[in-house]
Amino acid sequence: MRTAAHDIRYMTRALQLAARGTGRTSPNPVVGAVVVSGGRIVGEGFHRKAGDPHAEVIALQAAGPRSKGATLYVTLEPCSHRRKRTPPCVPAILSAGLRRVVVAMRDPNRLVDGEGLRQLKRGGLSVSVGCLERKSEQLNDGYLHRMRTGRPLVTLKMAMTLDGKTATAGGESQWITGPQARRHAHRLRSQVDAIMVGVNTVLADDPQLTVRLGRPMPRQPLRVIMDSRLRTPLTARVLSRRLRTGTVIATTSQCPQRRLARLRKRGISVLTLPGEQRKVSLRACLKRLAKMGINHLLIEGGSELAASALYSGVVDRLRLYIAPRLLGGTDAKGLFGGTCPSRLARTHPVTGLSIKKIGPDFMLEGLL
Repeated sequence: MRTAAHDIRYMTRALQLAARGTGRTSPNPVVGAVVVSGGRIVGEGFHRKAGDPHAEVIALQAAGPRSKGATLYVTLEPCSHRRKRTPPCVPAILSAGLRRVVVAMRDPNRLVDGEGLRQLKRGGLSVSVGCLERKSEQLNDGYLHRMRTGRPLVTLKMAMTLDGKTATAGGESQWITGPQARRHAHRLRSQVDAIMVGVNTVLADDPQLTVRLGRPMPRQPLRVIMDSRLRTPLTARVLSRRLRTGTVIATTSQCPQRRLARLRKRGISVLTLPGEQRKVSLRACLKRLAKMGINHLLIEGGSELAASALYSGVVDRLRLYIAPRLLGGTDAKGLFGGTCPSRLARTHPVTGLSIKKIGPDFMLEGLL
């Protein structure tokens, strides 16, 4: 029991370190590592961003000669392949003189998937797997979802009044919620890899789709616009010189070719994808984004895109910011567009609901 308690203690520290990389490492997972010798931490590290050294290497370098006979705690199975920008971690671990390696969970990436563990065991190390596995999974839920399903984890985020309205009949929506809730939503933006909106949101609100938390962000999420007819104006803020390199427009082969040529001439990235009911296929777009290394996608609206995502069955999580005010009116904009299902049996159950007060507003979260 004493050894198990120590394992939990040091793996908890490794998980805390790993969390520091949240929102910065994609397409890689977040990983933390701790080297323990004689009952104390002699080296630690975490993966800061893709292309930088991995957590295990940083921790071992910090420990130096003290790694000999020590135990390494790492939140995800060490990599053993070379199909990436950095060297594999297993050789570094084997050459450090460690006695034992404790791994929170196996990596489902087909390039790893147990091979790292097998190489460590063949190298004579004692290997334990499963310490705080569930917490490690939660920390890398987007990465694990992409590895297991071939598409990003999708969170649908919207703001509404207490009676479920997202905008007036004239389209006014800024701002339904207060500044605390909006700041909270920006923190969510800082943790995802991409933000998706429909072209109607671009036309109505001209959003920047950036993280604005009052300080420079190490990495802004990719901006994705669903636009089957390429109606996004060249004057849109997401296509400004400052933002266009991080913006992608998803369209279909049926789009106006002159508009397509004009956008590409400006250096704007356009993805031509299969269509579905005269719109861009969401599933095809998610598959392409996964191949681009997007682990976690945030869909922000509007109502038609939200409806498409819901009815396509691609929404994994729901986050609603609810203002304690009533708008009323059957002509006000509702949370979801599209056509209402004909039967209650076709509703979409939301599970694992939780609610939190943020300033005067409320945040409701659940799973679909």
